Formats: sequence, C-alpha cells, structure tokens
Amino acid sequence: MTLAPRCAACAIPLDEPLDGPVCRRCWIEARAGAGLYDGALRDIIHAFKYEGRRSLAQPLAELLRAQRSYLLIDADCVVPVPLHPWRRFRRGFNQAADLAQQLDLPVVHALWRVRPTVAQAGLAAAARQRNVRDAFRLSPFLTRRLRGRFIEDRVVVLVDDVKTTGATLEACAEVMRKAGAGEVRSVTVARAVLHHARDR
Repeated sequence: MTLAPRCAACAIPLDEPLDGPVCRRCWIEARAGAGLYDGALRDIIHAFKYEGRRSLAQPLAELLRAQRSYLLIDADCVVPVPLHPWRRFRRGFNQAADLAQQLDLPVVHALWRVRPTVAQAGLAAAARQRNVRDAFRLSPFLTRRLRGRFIEDRVVVLVDDVKTTGATLEACAEVMRKAGAGEVRSVTVARAVLHHARDR
C-alpha cells in the first residue's frame, strides 16, 4: 500500500508530489484538450473549485493565458465573476478571483451578485439566461476613483473558470457596459457543453 498523495485528477499516486496535486500526464492531457471542459481538465477544475485545491489557480491561469493571451494584452483590468456572498462563504473562496489574481493585470472587484441563483448545471440555454437576469450589479465597494481609473472608457476583461452558454458572462458584461466600460471581453479556462457542465 502506497502512502504517496494521489493526483487530484486521475487518483494515481504522484511521482513528484512537491510539484503540485496533479500529475504530469494529466496536465499534458489538459493542455491537449484545447480548453474543452472534459477529461483531465474537467477533473482539475473540479479539484480547484469544489475540493479547495487553490494552488491550482496558478497553473490553470497559465493555461488560460496560453489560450487567450490576445484578449489580455491591452486590457486595463480584470474583473472576476462574483459568487453570491453566501456561496462564497460556504466555499471559502471565489475561484474566478483566484484565477484573476494570477493574470498580471489589476484586479477590480467591480461586480456584486445581488441574489442567489440555482445551479446552472442541467438548465437549457434560455433557462440559464433567465436564471442570471438581474443577478449582478456594480459592487457597493467600487469607489468612484477605481471606476474612473479602470472601468470608464477602459478595456475590461471578465474572468471565470468555465463558459457554457455564456449567459453569466453576458449578464456581467451588461453591467460593465452600463458602468461605462469602453470594451468588455471575457476569458475562461474551459468551454463546456450543456450535457455535462457543472457550472455555478
């Protein structure tokens, strides 16, 4: 019986546990998946998001940058998609905020989730849009100075872990545009399909 810690994705004992909770083979598979929320990448995101493996934020952000760097080059700030405060409290962290912190751009917590929503998993596209409608507004902690410096007439990049239909990102983008953002983009680590996505 081995006492070595196991890979968070495939559960095989880690050859190099000091290098992180995911084995080299699973990282290779995740990179080869070109951002599809499936296989090893899905397992790694689950470990990050639902098992609290926050050390995975850095390598996942590196993967995001490798695929979407052109969306970050001239950006003025990144804005993580928020969790509802109660869900944030229960989870202990916001995975989108952890990812945003690794992207080498100013992180502005400009959004506030004003009502809890049911989990997006299992909902059709139209239901997802209804689910997040009016769920976001500008954060009450966003100062006028930060808004003027990073939002108004600026290039803002929304950050999240997984995109399925884009309903959550579009709801957030609408708030940012109304706040005066000159351009709103979005980046995620992975793209999912409805039949197996486990989203917020």
